[in-house]
Amino acid sequence: MARRLTAAALSLLSLIALASCTGKDAPQQPQGAADPPRIVVASGQDVTGKNGIRQQLIDAWNAREGEGGYRARLVELPGSADQQRSQLLGALQSGGAEYDVVNLDVTWIPEFAAAGLIRPLTGAAVKSPGDIIPAVDRTSFWDGERYAVPFNSDVGLLYYRKDHLGDAGASQTDLGRGVTWADLRRLIDAVNDDSTKPANYQEGWTTQLAAYEGRTVNAIEAFASAVPGFALTDEDGRYAADEAQLTAGVTELRERTASPYMLEEATGSREAESLSAFAEGRTTFLRHWPYVYPALYERFKGDLGVTRLPGKAVLGGQNLAVTSNTSEQRAAKAAELIAFLTDPDSERCLLRAGFAATRTSAYEAPGGTPECRHASAYSSGASASPTGESAEVKAPDQLADGVSYSRDILLPALREAVQRPRTPLYGAVTQTLITELGALYGPRPPGDAQVAENLDEALNKVLPG
Repeated sequence: MARRLTAAALSLLSLIALASCTGKDAPQQPQGAADPPRIVVASGQDVTGKNGIRQQLIDAWNAREGEGGYRARLVELPGSADQQRSQLLGALQSGGAEYDVVNLDVTWIPEFAAAGLIRPLTGAAVKSPGDIIPAVDRTSFWDGERYAVPFNSDVGLLYYRKDHLGDAGASQTDLGRGVTWADLRRLIDAVNDDSTKPANYQEGWTTQLAAYEGRTVNAIEAFASAVPGFALTDEDGRYAADEAQLTAGVTELRERTASPYMLEEATGSREAESLSAFAEGRTTFLRHWPYVYPALYERFKGDLGVTRLPGKAVLGGQNLAVTSNTSEQRAAKAAELIAFLTDPDSERCLLRAGFAATRTSAYEAPGGTPECRHASAYSSGASASPTGESAEVKAPDQLADGVSYSRDILLPALREAVQRPRTPLYGAVTQTLITELGALYGPRPPGDAQVAENLDEALNKVLPG
């Protein structure tokens, strides 16, 4: 049983082979006919699977353009986020890339903008900007100019097993209204103290603390929870924290990740491993992203709970930008494509598919999400699995006590989420955090003040100010 659950969990995060760029799978043009002009969109893998929501929105654009219009083509880049960033940087810096639109992680916008690899955008690229969640929209700007439009957002959430809590006699089993870290520890204590622990159970919660971006995310969430208004960088990308703030943040991170609360192997876990541990029942709680909600509900049905992460949660997501290499004519059409892919209907479709939508209007229908018209697989009454195939079970929007997953959990989490450092030097900053905070999880970890002192010194070397 455990082996089958592991395979199910890992399949959610498995990578799809890179779509061929040769065009051999495209419909053949009649002999002598000219190929229609194209807009090439480069993106990371779509977590909703083969023929996922991003491809369906591209298909809807092509259908609207008709036979003689521009044809958009989605190219999915393989590898991790760091590998995708390197591929895009190399391709755009060389000037040989055919990409017109790039789907960038929100942390990459300052770097690509400062390097001149993406263009400032005019109003034509964004419809109803006042509808975009303000915290999400701020990720699109650098140095006072808009360089991108939010496509899909992301924020940390807390998933939990209601059956574990009920069997342990916990006072709460529905946590839709939210919990604090003190509440979370009390609930874990209840499960740990139960004489008949759940099968496979080991520790209370798990997250992503391997030596990659997940460690940075967890660190910023802890730092921002410990220090009100915490920011590593100011609006110009200069170093803005101090050693005392870092010490408070390190202490919070250590307490969150200490035994007997956190699964020990979380210090080496990424998204797939943490999801697998939770799916196997080895933890009661899981910190993860919104896109796993449909698959986890398919697995656990009514035994699954989801709520906001205690304390502060980090904002994630991807934004669409137009490359500087593309011609003026194609750039204008690329802006039209971005406006379509991020319009209110597209955002409703993205929310139905499991992404976090970037627009307030996507969350406003009572009892669920409004109609999605651009992608038929996610229209009213339809449901889809993370592989893009039909599914018998759809994750509910309505939770216990009248709580709406989309309006009462996901939307407030996005509105109040904190950003990772905004700087063109983000790659160096995140690597510094990953390296210096790794000392907490070594065989003989130093004290909090020492870790903070080392981190402060290292950040002063990589950041101006």
